[in-house]
Amino acid sequence: MKTTLDEMQAFIAIVTTGSISAGAEQLGLTVSAASRTLARLEDKLATTLVRRTTRRLELTEEGSAFLDSARRIIAAVEDTEEQMSLRRQGPAGRLRIDAATPFMLHVIVPLVQGYRASYPRVELELNSNEGFIDLMEKRTDVAFRIGRLKDSTLHATPIGGSRLRILASPDYLERHGVPASVADLAGHTLLGFNQPESLNDWPLLAADGQPLHVTPHIYSSSGETLLQLALGGNGIACLSDFLTCADREAGRLRQLLPEATLEVRQPINAVYYRNTALSARIASFVGYMKEKLGDRGFDEPL
Repeated sequence: MKTTLDEMQAFIAIVTTGSISAGAEQLGLTVSAASRTLARLEDKLATTLVRRTTRRLELTEEGSAFLDSARRIIAAVEDTEEQMSLRRQGPAGRLRIDAATPFMLHVIVPLVQGYRASYPRVELELNSNEGFIDLMEKRTDVAFRIGRLKDSTLHATPIGGSRLRILASPDYLERHGVPASVADLAGHTLLGFNQPESLNDWPLLAADGQPLHVTPHIYSSSGETLLQLALGGNGIACLSDFLTCADREAGRLRQLLPEATLEVRQPINAVYYRNTALSARIASFVGYMKEKLGDRGFDEPL
């Protein structure tokens, strides 16, 4: 075989990061070394994999095809190495995890210490993205997604469900009053998401009997930001139990309209590529999460 694994990894890193310099940094190489590696790979394959412009890199058709194959080869080698490691000492190596910031901070981070105690040879890389990401493009092994799944190319393992509630701080309610009905919300400052719009469907019924869709006065892309806004007395928010249970327990947030609130739970899934063998690292982490969370409703602090 003419092509080496190091050349494939360099090519993947350059494409994934979007530049030779960023790819070199990721691999711990100099820019000149990464550039020479890419040039050597193209020379061996007798084709151009990447078009270089002053502003960005662009894959050729041949480059796109080689990228898919290279990723599969690297993944197969990593899986093989891991299987050999498993025969000796159990799951080992780096596990790249992605989740929205609120879930990362309030659910995953509190469980890291216990997981590391059970699997000390697994290195965790924790990344947060508020929107859904391409797992392969972002070199992510497993992602945790909240809500209904749409991507059929991913395998999903349910790890629990989290109830939605309408909440505000005691300070806000003291200054603006407590809404006694759904209709009263029209006179209050509402906190909500700028995307996706479906997150502004609250578990209440409007006057016409349809689910209530609100138009927020303050928007954010992050549930963590909305939580901090609500805690700061800036308005009323609809947030998930996994994010708010500790603050409700401590009295920093108060549930509003409990009798009118519908039982709506957001499903939470661990997702990974369907066409990839479930590695021991992924299995160990997802299994640990299921063990600790199970089907709990997140209505109590971890």
